[in-house]
Amino acid sequence: MHAGRASEISQSPMMANVTYFNTQVYIQHVDEQRGTARIYPLDNPQQEQEVPLSQLTEH
Repeated sequence: MHAGRASEISQSPMMANVTYFNTQVYIQHVDEQRGTARIYPLDNPQQEQEVPLSQLTEH
C-alpha cells in the first residue's frame, strides 16, 4: 500500500477494508518516512504492531 493512501485511510471516519496477512486491521498511524503503519486486528485491539506498508492490502 502506498503511504499516501494509508494516511488517507487512517484519517478517514469511514472504515476501509484493509488486511495484513488476511486479517482485517485498523490503521492507527502511518510513518511515511519509515514506510510503516501502526495497526491492530479489528477483533483484538490490544494486539498493536508496526508493520511495513508493503504488507497491507486494501480490498
